[in-house]
Amino acid sequence: MTTPKTTLSSAPQGGAPDSGRPGAASFIYLASQSPRRSQLLAQLGVGLELLLPGPDEDAEALEAVQPGEKPEAYCARVTSAKLDAALARRAARDLPPAPILCADTTVAVDDLILGKPVDDADAHRILGLLAGRSHRVITAVAVADGARRAAALNVSQVEFAPLTAAQIARYVASREPFGKAGAYAIQSQAAAWIVKIAGSYSGIMGLPLFETSRLLEQFGFEF
Repeated sequence: MTTPKTTLSSAPQGGAPDSGRPGAASFIYLASQSPRRSQLLAQLGVGLELLLPGPDEDAEALEAVQPGEKPEAYCARVTSAKLDAALARRAARDLPPAPILCADTTVAVDDLILGKPVDDADAHRILGLLAGRSHRVITAVAVADGARRAAALNVSQVEFAPLTAAQIARYVASREPFGKAGAYAIQSQAAAWIVKIAGSYSGIMGLPLFETSRLLEQFGFEF
């Protein structure tokens, strides 16, 4: 099994003042519709406001895979593109300044990217690929406030037990796979199939809290 890894990168930064000092942020904009990411940020005690795409934005187009793109590179690129779009969105809406956080989660078997299932047959296909083997869950996080920008990439390993066709069919019938990369959520009934994980549980959920807190420290938050 590949050793789980984390990569952090950042633009030049200043100090990390506490919330009572000039330049410190009191909240962030979260450019994600995922309720799990909102819950995980609340776990850290971070105040947030949602900054979601408007009807004029084609958010799905940002997630198109480029030919020959590796999963880790894909996840980092998509997250950076989402952050660029969110920065433009905040400026266009003339919202008060605050750091913006974006994230993306990608599930991969070797170099095969497994996205969100488009229908029942696709969900069956994806879960069949995951059954009885290990896969990677890659989550990229990026934060920017206009002047500064920082990013992190977390890679965890998840091993599934072998699954029967009936088990997969029941899970697909629950509708839980839809809207989720890799057609499952670790906090759902699919947890019964997970033999072991190596890495970040919160990262597999969609937001690695260790990496996220380290990034937010660069923007004035303290943990």
